[in-house]
Amino acid sequence: MLTLRDIMTTDLVTVSPEMNLHELAEIFASKRISGAPVVAGADLVGVISSSDLLEFESTSPGSPRHRADQTDWGEVEDARELEGDAPPSYYFTDFWHDAGADVLERIETSEGPEWNHLGQRTVSEAMTPSVWSMESATPVQLAARLMFDNRIHRVLVVDDGLLVGIVSAIDIVKSVAEKGLCE
Repeated sequence: MLTLRDIMTTDLVTVSPEMNLHELAEIFASKRISGAPVVAGADLVGVISSSDLLEFESTSPGSPRHRADQTDWGEVEDARELEGDAPPSYYFTDFWHDAGADVLERIETSEGPEWNHLGQRTVSEAMTPSVWSMESATPVQLAARLMFDNRIHRVLVVDDGLLVGIVSAIDIVKSVAEKGLCE
C-alpha cells in the first residue's frame, strides 16, 4: 500500500506569518511552488497558497494611485491639436512621466505612482489558519479523497506534532503516473 511517506516532499519551503505578500509571491515564482506551510518558530500556524493570495488581492480595495501634489500642471495641448496620427489616448501621456514604460521596467522599479499593496500586507492576513494534515503512514488514497472532498491542493504531513512533509495534488498525480494506484 502506497503511503504519504512514499510520495511526500520533505525539502519544505516554509514561510513566516510576518513575511510580506510581495516576498511570498517572489518565493512562489522562484521555487515554482503554489503553496507553503506557515511556521512561527517551531509552530505550524497555517498554510498559504497562490489561491489564497489571489483571493486576498481580489477582495482588497484597489491600490491607491497617488502622485505628489503638483501646484502647476503647465499647459497641456488640446487633443485636437496633436500633430500627426497620434491616437486619442496620447493626450494623457503628458500627465505621467512613466507613460509608455515597458511593463517589466514598471514591475522591477519600486518607484512610481503605484503603491506596492502586496509589500504592505503580510502572510498572516491572507493565509488559511486551519490546516489539513495527516500522518505519513496514511494511505495515498485517503489523502486524495480528503483533497477532493475539501477542494484543497495540498495536505501537510505531521508526525508526533512535527511537520515532516507536504503532499500536493501533483505529487499524487505523479505517483499514479509512475507507480500506479495499487502498489
